Amino acid sequence: MMASAIPLPLSPDRRVSAVLSPSRSVSRQPRTSWTAVLAILACLVCHALALTADAAEPLETLVIDTRVPYRIGQSWNMLSPEEVELHRLGKRATTSTTPQVFTTTFEIAVSTVTPDVTNTAPLSALPSPLDGALSANFTPNADNTPSTCAIFINSFLTDPTFKQCYPLSLLLQGSKSFFDAEKSLVGITQTLDATCRPNATFCNTYLSGLAQNLTSTQHCGNDYNLGNSVVIQAHLAMIAYAPLYSAGCLKDPQTSAYCFATAVRNTTNFTNTYFYFLPLNMSLPGSTLPTCGACTQQTMEVYHAATANRQQPVVNNYVAAAKQVNTICGPGFVNETLADQLVAASTSFAPGRPAASPAWLYMTVPLLAMLQWLL
Repeated sequence: MMASAIPLPLSPDRRVSAVLSPSRSVSRQPRTSWTAVLAILACLVCHALALTADAAEPLETLVIDTRVPYRIGQSWNMLSPEEVELHRLGKRATTSTTPQVFTTTFEIAVSTVTPDVTNTAPLSALPSPLDGALSANFTPNADNTPSTCAIFINSFLTDPTFKQCYPLSLLLQGSKSFFDAEKSLVGITQTLDATCRPNATFCNTYLSGLAQNLTSTQHCGNDYNLGNSVVIQAHLAMIAYAPLYSAGCLKDPQTSAYCFATAVRNTTNFTNTYFYFLPLNMSLPGSTLPTCGACTQQTMEVYHAATANRQQPVVNNYVAAAKQVNTICGPGFVNETLADQLVAASTSFAPGRPAASPAWLYMTVPLLAMLQWLL
């Protein structure tokens, strides 16, 4: 038998040497060169590009048509936004080069439309006096012919001079259209513009003479004596033209709006409208709560000046109304006495039956109101 070789133990020095120094029989791993790395990366990139190139094309392609329909002549065409803009610019250029055509057409239209709008429409929209009170029963004539009173009233309502004066005093009572106009600020303002436009001196003279003719026996004297409400109200309104003209044309110094329009449009305190019935021989109700402002003060100053003519109906109720105002607004807010009498009245005023007075006396009312305001 062959003897097996028994390894001899190594000395400590040799063990350390064996651990620190690898055996020569073990092969070393070769180092990876940068050239090989770059070559591998290049191969990967080429492979990726090849896969992208070989990718399948999409089955459908979405094409967006940005054109818009545009009418050229009598046909519709699909044009790009740029082409549409060019066509529009071309039209503008054509329009600017031929202004005569449009100017001629415009002038013809204006010449035919303007007269109807400026002359007819505003006049027809104004309220009419006594349009809701002419159905009253008038005294018939002895021969059963139409009442001379009704004929006279209709005649002066259609008279051009009466229409020119357009008295506010004859609109306050018996006019349904005026009541409707009060519901609109524009409507009542236009109405007041019309009542304040005429010459007050001329209209006061005209209405004073009309009041005398109204109560004559040839016209409405019999109905006046019988207490016909339409005749009495019309007579009062003709006499009270001057103070109601001045009061109705007053404007609020803060808002420049008509005081009357402000009063009728005040939904929280409608009692301010009662002041405009004082010249028509109506007293203030006990529930009246006046607004203590410039409108109330100036309106009462107009009435105070009117009391200088003792035949004005406002003479009967001015003092009581002034005291009622001062109770709410404070002492001295308005004058509680009548104005100094200018001319001694020949007859006293009876409720509902004011006596006629000279025309020149009525013309002093606006002047007195102005002097009272200045002083």
